[in-house]
Amino acid sequence: MDKNKFALTPPMGWNSYDYYDTTVNEQHIKDNAAYMAKHLKKYGWEYIVVDIEWYSYGAGSRRNEYQYIPFGKVEMDEFSRLLPCPERFPSSVNGKGFAPLAEYVHSLGLKFGIHIMRGIPRIAAHLGTGIKGTDKTASDIANAYSICPWNPDMYGLDVGKQEAQAYYDSLMELYAEWGVDFVKCDDICRYDADTSEQEIIMLHRAISKCGRPIVLSLSPGPAIIDKAWVYEKYANMWRITDDLWDDWKHIVNMFDRCEIWQNHVSEGCYPDCDMIPFGMIGRGFRKERKTNLTIDEQVSLMTLWCIFRSPLMLGAELTQLDDETEKLLTNEKVLHLLKHSHGAKQLRRNEKEAVWTSVDDEAGIVYVALFNLGEEFANLSVDVQELCDSLSLDFLYESQTTIVELWSGKRYMDISDNIPKHGARLFRIEKQ
Repeated sequence: MDKNKFALTPPMGWNSYDYYDTTVNEQHIKDNAAYMAKHLKKYGWEYIVVDIEWYSYGAGSRRNEYQYIPFGKVEMDEFSRLLPCPERFPSSVNGKGFAPLAEYVHSLGLKFGIHIMRGIPRIAAHLGTGIKGTDKTASDIANAYSICPWNPDMYGLDVGKQEAQAYYDSLMELYAEWGVDFVKCDDICRYDADTSEQEIIMLHRAISKCGRPIVLSLSPGPAIIDKAWVYEKYANMWRITDDLWDDWKHIVNMFDRCEIWQNHVSEGCYPDCDMIPFGMIGRGFRKERKTNLTIDEQVSLMTLWCIFRSPLMLGAELTQLDDETEKLLTNEKVLHLLKHSHGAKQLRRNEKEAVWTSVDDEAGIVYVALFNLGEEFANLSVDVQELCDSLSLDFLYESQTTIVELWSGKRYMDISDNIPKHGARLFRIEKQ
């Protein structure tokens, strides 16, 4: 299968991590899926992703000591494949796995995804459980020297053994049977090691064999720019930052990262700015709160993510979304950039401002985003000559244009405004 047919535009959806951490259960997933179907689906939001440790018993029960309980009890089949914990996902009993939950999500017109860790469960290697289609065991293909530094659940695979590929093949075969549409693989993206690169390739091969289009997302970041060709060839999206939270300094940092990756956005291949920490977050971390980002900071995040064409994954508890946040997430003219723009690039940036531009697929439409990175109101603008030179476009001089700011819907005479601290404006310029 051609991976670029899996995600022709940047994936948009919801992921359980920012609110639930390791504690998400079946009812949480259903509640958020139902909300998305009713309120967000028509704007392009469609993926529902169950994040980390859905296979673990007692996940989150010792949060004061551990985020991930060392060598905790997990649910697993005879082929060393992790299964949903039936205490948290009761529809998974009797070998059904995530199939019933995926069926529910699909019934709403949405798509279903799961998080996995690179490699094979450590407990499988210790017990010597089997590998489907082979006479080898987990202990034969586990690489005990390849260990995630922050999660104790897995060993990496011995990539030199063909049975390691057979294991990943069996995983994707199982996920295809369940009806999984999206796999987020963790502990694989930011490490400059041949084993990580080979496991990315093995995951891609396994997806190609499974008979189902499954989007492959790689974490954590920051991804390595010298490995861009690997991500682009074998994955659909890859994290370009570590976990991004509701802190303005995290947002400012993304202007550097997006500039580094701006030439690597293409159909089916998306550098990923990470999840959107809006609304209510943090319950699973025992720090439930409304996002610390101001509305102006949230506008800046959405503006950068959309003009850059990052995947959009919400982290909030959707059932608690307030009207102001939902309005930010459903601005059709802003979201339009994800599907109908290209060539985004940073025109300039300093400590106080940043300017991004892109061109709409429709002829004669240009987007300009102005960001106030400073600590007080600032008059920001873009000179028409600078814009024309940057984009190699002359139409701004050759004909009259209409300038509309997409967050407010207001018309402007030029590309300038007095912008509040940490705020942004997103202009659409087109021929009259």
